[in-house]
Amino acid sequence: MTSRELKSRTKAFAHQARDLCDALPLTNSGRIVSNQLGRAATSVGANYRAVCKARSRAEFSSKIGTVEEEADECSFWLEIIFERTMLNADRVKRALKEADELTAIMSASRLTASRNRTRSPQSAIGNRQSAQESPESAHTQERTLPNPGGSL
Repeated sequence: MTSRELKSRTKAFAHQARDLCDALPLTNSGRIVSNQLGRAATSVGANYRAVCKARSRAEFSSKIGTVEEEADECSFWLEIIFERTMLNADRVKRALKEADELTAIMSASRLTASRNRTRSPQSAIGNRQSAQESPESAHTQERTLPNPGGSL
């Protein structure tokens, strides 16, 4: 996946998450979750754009780690929405799958960049094959969620 495609994908995820936020109930819980998910989801796309402008391998690794954390935070808030049955389960599962995939992609990129930073003077972005191997596929396996409305 190219950086242009990933920019587009992270922006599409932000729109998808904001649509979910707009559909959340106007309760205290709904507002809290909406604000947190909205900020984290838009941060994924905005911070990925900053990754693409990184001036060093160290800066790349740091910024990609931030994107990974924000994508994982989105997964957390989507799990809360699912478990509290705040929205349609299928709609939430689609967004959760995308958040998990983005987390896995960023994790694989961060690990590859860290390995490249200590091994060779080549660009941390240049090793596309490593990003397609096991770290990403290990994180994108089907997730089992608890029953909605059940106890935590």
